[in-house]
Formats: sequence, C-alpha cells, structure tokens
Amino acid sequence: MRISDLQAKDVVNVGEGKRLGTIGDLEIDTDSGLVRALVIPGQGKFFGMVGGGQDYVIPWHQIVKIGSDVILVDLHSGHESSYYIPPQSGKQGTGGY
Repeated sequence: MRISDLQAKDVVNVGEGKRLGTIGDLEIDTDSGLVRALVIPGQGKFFGMVGGGQDYVIPWHQIVKIGSDVILVDLHSGHESSYYIPPQSGKQGTGGY
C-alpha cells in the first residue's frame, strides 16, 4: 500500500462514529521503517500549516480496520482531541494512546 492510498481515505473514530479527517502525514520509525502513527491535521488547517485546531496523532495500535475508503480507529474517550508524544522521547504529552 502506498502513502497516497492512505491519504485518500477518511479516518473515523468508531467510538463516536465521528469523521476526524484525512491523513496529512505519517510518523515513521526510522530504525525499523514501520509506521508508528497517523497524523490528521486539526480542523481549519490549510495544508497542515495555516489555521487552528489540534492535530490528531493516532498510534498504529489504535487502528481497527483499513477499508477500501475508510480507516477505522478506536480513540479512548476523553482523549479524542489530545495528541501524543512517544514515551521514549522523554517529553510529557497528554495521553491519546
């Protein structure tokens, strides 16, 4: 599968049935080459740069299903609008995984 194939799909939170948007970027582990997370630009952002809203950074383990036109994710309630920083970075984040 190509990144452009993923970017064409809508991302939906199965817990609420809410459309989060489409993939703007991927977080990739450079050591293993594996995708660590999907990044969905916050609402109101134009090409991921201009505008407001917080990005959704969805860890790979929260992806439930990648279908032909949609990616289903399971975000824990209460963390939907939060972002995540990988624990090994040594930084503090606000949940989301």
